[in-house]
Amino acid sequence: MNKSVGFDLVFSTYESLGPRKYVLTIFIFLVYSVATLANIFIMVVIYLESSLHKPMYIFLFNLICCGLLGSSAVWPKVLSNLLTDLHTSSYEGCLLQVYLLSIYAACTYSTLTVMAYDRYISIYKPLQYHNIMNPRKIKIWLMLSNLIPVFSVAGQIYLTSRIPLCSHSLNKLFCDNLSVINISCGTSSLSLLSNVYGLLIIVCLSVLPTFLIVVSYAKILSVSLKVSKNSQSKALGTCIPHLIIFINYSIATIFSVIYNRLTMIMPNEMNIFLSVQVTLLPPLLHPVIYGVRTK
Repeated sequence: MNKSVGFDLVFSTYESLGPRKYVLTIFIFLVYSVATLANIFIMVVIYLESSLHKPMYIFLFNLICCGLLGSSAVWPKVLSNLLTDLHTSSYEGCLLQVYLLSIYAACTYSTLTVMAYDRYISIYKPLQYHNIMNPRKIKIWLMLSNLIPVFSVAGQIYLTSRIPLCSHSLNKLFCDNLSVINISCGTSSLSLLSNVYGLLIIVCLSVLPTFLIVVSYAKILSVSLKVSKNSQSKALGTCIPHLIIFINYSIATIFSVIYNRLTMIMPNEMNIFLSVQVTLLPPLLHPVIYGVRTK
């Protein structure tokens, strides 16, 4: 049994904020509230408007759900820590937050992959689009894009929970898997197994989807160059929103991983910026980028 169970983890980043925590509290509260309400509004519009019951908007609905899961797993707890002097989390609560955040990350990539495939079919094979993206196929894609991350990440969390901790201090605003691994006693075979499994998860749920997305849009671009300017603008109009979300999230994720590896030589300001970039900015961008298209 892991002896870390029952202990509280301390987030040391809060101590270094000083008076800045009040400004950060107001900023996070406003952005989180606006992002949440705007996303819920978009979801309601998609649900109620029958003309939007199309694959692209169904996948968008799922992407928004992923974004709300990620932001809600983090920022209410962060706000609570900012407003109190107890900058702690139970170990079990930390693992739950890691699990939800990992699902958010994996589901975001898988949903963006399905959305890229949908755009590829609509532009590359327009006459076959409705046969390929039929209601049955849509349900299958949605199930796969959600269930694969849920069960795959569960294995990672189980392995992480079995590794004893050598410290109870996290230099973060919230828990994530790499931060917990960084304070573990990483010399056992279980630690090695966790790292190998984690690498496999990253390859299958992040690297592979990224490759498929890039290939899909490369083919879309090659097709767009051969059609009229009117068709090109239509294709770009449907693809650019997805690319903006994908590029922003991918860049933020890469820098977040780098930060976790170099946490001792990176300033706390970078920690806060990347936290917002990964978990708060995407939900805020969804209504801005996609809202116009639902009108």
